Amino acid sequence: MTTIASSLRSDGTTVARQPQAANGLAIVRVTIGAMFVWVFFENLGKGLYTPAGYAGLINYYIKASHCPAAWKAVMGLAANHATLAAPLQGLTEISLGILLVIGLLTRPAALVAFLFLGSLWISEWGTSWIWELLVSVLASLGLAVGRAGRRWGVDAWLAQRWPSSPWW
Repeated sequence: MTTIASSLRSDGTTVARQPQAANGLAIVRVTIGAMFVWVFFENLGKGLYTPAGYAGLINYYIKASHCPAAWKAVMGLAANHATLAAPLQGLTEISLGILLVIGLLTRPAALVAFLFLGSLWISEWGTSWIWELLVSVLASLGLAVGRAGRRWGVDAWLAQRWPSSPWW
């Protein structure tokens, strides 16, 4: 049987310490972060951060996807502004990857990852296996809720200095 230790915060509340759960979240955090770094370099090699490459991929999603028409309009806007959207997506992917791997600002990074991957999941409806991205989407939400940076991450150090901050 596993015993759950607890500690008393400065505000008088009790916090349960569950090192096995924290280790599990850290593994998921590093994995999702590594996925973002990998995808960044893969997309860079494919030329998907160029305006033509980005617009081509987005236009494929618009034609082949079964996502709602309103979402196709949003994708069309991104494709029409690929000069800005393509490098912005590349910057988003590499930034999220690095932040998650090192465990810095994990909660906001994981929340952005959840929204980003969720939008990609909607964009790909009907073009790929439904579960392909859904697991990563929900894992990112779990990282935000579970404060995954507090183990094996920079957020652990920041939480010692500022324990009540919602950012880590």
